[in-house]
Amino acid sequence: MNRLKEKYNKEVVPSLKEKYNYKNIMEVPKLNKIVVNIGCGDATSNSKLLEAAMKDLEIITGQKAVATKAKKSIAGFKLREGQAIGCKVTLRGEKMYNFLDKLISITLPRVRDFRGISNKAFDGRGNYTLGLTEQLIFSEIEYDNVVKVRGMDVVFVTTAKTNEEAYDLLKGFGMPFKK
Repeated sequence: MNRLKEKYNKEVVPSLKEKYNYKNIMEVPKLNKIVVNIGCGDATSNSKLLEAAMKDLEIITGQKAVATKAKKSIAGFKLREGQAIGCKVTLRGEKMYNFLDKLISITLPRVRDFRGISNKAFDGRGNYTLGLTEQLIFSEIEYDNVVKVRGMDVVFVTTAKTNEEAYDLLKGFGMPFKK
């Protein structure tokens, strides 16, 4: 069993249950999934950039990446509907907890001048989005094999009803929020 899942069951659930006076254990918010997304707008002119981004994402998450396609055409960006412009991975279960553990304990401390992550990136429905500026902060990525330095979004989808509940849930997992 994963270290963070154990921590969730033994520490986070009782503390959230006490703080928010939940009557039932099923009311306690939990982490549903983590979606890691890389946007490759420049893949419209060079498809190898998208393949490189997908390969990086697969190395980071340990799961096959899916190409995301444009929903509508935008002439100003030379973009056609259905054209591949990014990639994403949806993590659930054991892989989700392994990725979260790696993100909190190894990856985020490697960021230069790291003072904690913003506590303002909640969406109002209990989900949190973390923006990373480059894929090089992950220890699995080799600097020499990187085609282009890219940023990515990591979205934490929870069952929490409010931002405050989601904040307390992620704080319980050990997310390094700014003071």
